[in-house]
Amino acid sequence: MPTAREIMTPDATCIGAQDTVLAAAEKMAAMRVGSLPICGTDNKLKGMLTDRDIVVKVLAAGKDPASCLAGDLAQGEAVTIGADDDAGEILRTMTEHKVRRLPVIDGHTLVGIVAQADVARALPDPQVGDLLQALSV
Repeated sequence: MPTAREIMTPDATCIGAQDTVLAAAEKMAAMRVGSLPICGTDNKLKGMLTDRDIVVKVLAAGKDPASCLAGDLAQGEAVTIGADDDAGEILRTMTEHKVRRLPVIDGHTLVGIVAQADVARALPDPQVGDLLQALSV
């Protein structure tokens, strides 16, 4: 079974916890991605910020994205996967936590992101179908 390191999208770009949500949205648009890891000044992962978070927690709540900080949207400890964990562990973690994207950690360093699409490309159809079903509930 492939490992997270083998199927991840490498070189994940962070948004700083002290950066604004507007800056995060601009970065997402420029990179054509729907999420960014939130990293603190210590370069440690603080959470994930998604385009849905921006819409629901900022725009729909009437907050100003130019003054709201990305770090304010980080909730608790981020769900991650180890770089050498196998695809079975990726599937279990995504299913258990109902997440479509997992930051990949090697030691304490963020090395990439495994997205649902990465899993779909790397694994046989039945396993992907099970994941899609679990995340769609």
